[in-house]
Amino acid sequence: MPGTRKLGRPTDHRRAMLRGLVTYLLEKGRVETTVTRAKEVRAMAEKMITIAKDNSLHARRQVLAYVTKEDVVKKLFDETAPKYQDVKGGYTRIIKTGTRRGDAAEMAIIELVEPKAAEEKPVKKTASRAAKKTASTKKAAPEKKAEEPAKAEEKAEAAEPAKAEEKAEAEEPAKTEEASETAEAAPEQTEEKADAE
Repeated sequence: MPGTRKLGRPTDHRRAMLRGLVTYLLEKGRVETTVTRAKEVRAMAEKMITIAKDNSLHARRQVLAYVTKEDVVKKLFDETAPKYQDVKGGYTRIIKTGTRRGDAAEMAIIELVEPKAAEEKPVKKTASRAAKKTASTKKAAPEKKAEEPAKAEEKAEAAEPAKAEEKAEAEEPAKTEEASETAEAAPEQTEEKADAE
């Protein structure tokens, strides 16, 4: 039952400490503290989230009376509480981390849990993605058949330029022979012109 642990502190000090821890937990999402404090913080944090699910002015004022920062209350009502709308309790988890070095107190991390509904949605998306992949592979198979004649045409087109290059290479030696003959004839012509002058 919440509020039964005294935590070795007077009432005012204990209340202020718990308010600070709950505010920090709702702000950051996780807090490292002792196990007994974490159990008290869990009770109050879950109570604040349950109140915030109502999303009325009265609920907002109730949470503001306990949580010490207004921006944390805004985040609680706008982001955190709507995630847990379909969940009844169990918004936090306590993970024991061992003992503290100085006084061997049992330490724990308390953190907000992602709701199961939010965890299941990505699983459904991956299942639908897998279905899309299988459907796309099935569709891809007929496309490959259609691509095969296109590839044959591309190969034929690629072969035609290669044949054209071979013809050009065969014609080049003939052209080079003609060019050399004209080059030989050109000095003779220049000699004849020089003699004529």
